[in-house]
Amino acid sequence: MAKHGAAKHASEGTGAARGGGGRALRSVEGGGGAGSSRAPGSDEGALALDRLIHERMRLGIVSALAVNDTLTFNDLKRLMQTTDGNLSVHARKLEDAAYVTCTKTFEGRMPKTEYRLTATGRRALERYLDHMEALIRATRER
Repeated sequence: MAKHGAAKHASEGTGAARGGGGRALRSVEGGGGAGSSRAPGSDEGALALDRLIHERMRLGIVSALAVNDTLTFNDLKRLMQTTDGNLSVHARKLEDAAYVTCTKTFEGRMPKTEYRLTATGRRALERYLDHMEALIRATRER
């Protein structure tokens, strides 16, 4: 339980490290130091990941759709090695955010659900990947 609470606090973007003597967190993009135009405690920098995409299952869905025009529900289920319920919950969140579209049709008497990445979803994935690359660079530079 303590781990969950600590992780929650660390991801809230408080602007100060927990248990670190109150020191300010460095921003990945610009250091977040004295010369930064970023306000202390802002959601920019290392803590401003797109939480919708950052979750493992949703990142997998968006990534798979980024390299495929469309994928059926069963294709995604097989790729992600997950259950119907788990996939539908995560796909719905992405659909609600307009990151993916869902089209339901019939092939004969069989229902067919297809997903496609939207332009908004592609931009969100590109921003997420850029952010992760910046985090990796900043970590390697230390």
